[in-house]
Amino acid sequence: MSADRRLEVRLPADGRGLLVGPGVEQACRLVDQSPSGLRVRLDRSAALPREVMVVDVPGGVATPVTVVWQKGQEAGLKRSGDGATLRGLVPGRLVAVRDAWRRAGGR
Repeated sequence: MSADRRLEVRLPADGRGLLVGPGVEQACRLVDQSPSGLRVRLDRSAALPREVMVVDVPGGVATPVTVVWQKGQEAGLKRSGDGATLRGLVPGRLVAVRDAWRRAGGR
């Protein structure tokens, strides 16, 4: 019997990500994901604030998430809203996130 008690299936992911929040702009790898959350691996150890935006760099989509756990360079994130594109015009609340995405190579 598996020790994994999640109700949703987690699918492997291997994408470039970026975590953006108050005082944080941290590159990461998207390790796996489910409809309600995802697991990321940070490029370096760093304490994350509770609420951040996770950006799928190639996809150009930012999603608000809550950090539910962090152990070393890995963190579990729960989606707290819908994703929004960073291409074209963005609402004022996403301007800093879009700028960080562009610095990370997003186009």
